[in-house]
Amino acid sequence: MKKNIYLSVLLTLFILVLNAQEKKDNLMLDLTKIALANQSDSYVTFPIDIGNLDPLIFEANISPSFIIRKRKDSRLMGVLTSQVIIRMYNQDSYPIYTPSYIPQITFYYLVGDKKSKNHNTFFGRVSHHSNGQNGDFYDENGNINLLSGNFATNFLEFGLINTSNSENLNAVKFFKSSIEIHPKSWMMDEMQGLYSGLRWHNTFSAFKLPKTNLELKNRPNISLKVETTWMFDSINNWSTFDLNRLNAGLTFYYHPKVLEDIGLFVQFYHGMDYYNIYFNHQIDTIRFGLMTEILRF
Repeated sequence: MKKNIYLSVLLTLFILVLNAQEKKDNLMLDLTKIALANQSDSYVTFPIDIGNLDPLIFEANISPSFIIRKRKDSRLMGVLTSQVIIRMYNQDSYPIYTPSYIPQITFYYLVGDKKSKNHNTFFGRVSHHSNGQNGDFYDENGNINLLSGNFATNFLEFGLINTSNSENLNAVKFFKSSIEIHPKSWMMDEMQGLYSGLRWHNTFSAFKLPKTNLELKNRPNISLKVETTWMFDSINNWSTFDLNRLNAGLTFYYHPKVLEDIGLFVQFYHGMDYYNIYFNHQIDTIRFGLMTEILRF
């Protein structure tokens, strides 16, 4: 009888160890998860933003990611994204002016031990940004033609992503730093000296995971993202340390249990408008909305 009890206890302990090991393994981050966590989020905002943006019904970022890889454990992987940003204005007939089209392809390369919870990943990106218009850049008054003016540029981005895992907080953290370059021959002549062609991006993001972790179906309960961009080149006759060169954003995301693939977010943004030909506007805004969360740890 005692022997059977000892065997039962040992078997129970063995199962618990396996379960604990499975939980630990489930927190492992492969290149796919690292890439998706650092791609642009898809979202739609509510018409209750606070700040100096023109009144909107919504702003939507549609950013699907298509993964290109040889096999799941590859160190090298591509992500093709057909990103589109749309703003519907709270005006007669609710117009949508000059959407931003930002198709891009990004290559990620994972260095070091694949089984480690801490990673460094190099990435490079080729992207296009335009508004689908062909009118003159300036209107008859010499102002930037926001309604039909042509906006187009192409750029390269190179950077590094550092990934770390906090077991005490049960959280995954990313720090991404990159340089974005718009060669002059890839940018419209009218935009040069007005639109920054040399930018330094830094992003810190943290994803807080649930206490339980079953079959890799975890999604973050909450996440936080801090983003900064500094524009280095000569634009608008700004001095070297002019704070107008700084773009900054803070996004807090919450995923309630009652929702499946979307959550709620609040975001603060300060800096140059990122909506194509509206780039000459300086905006400060707090906004709220829904964001997709396809990422699983």
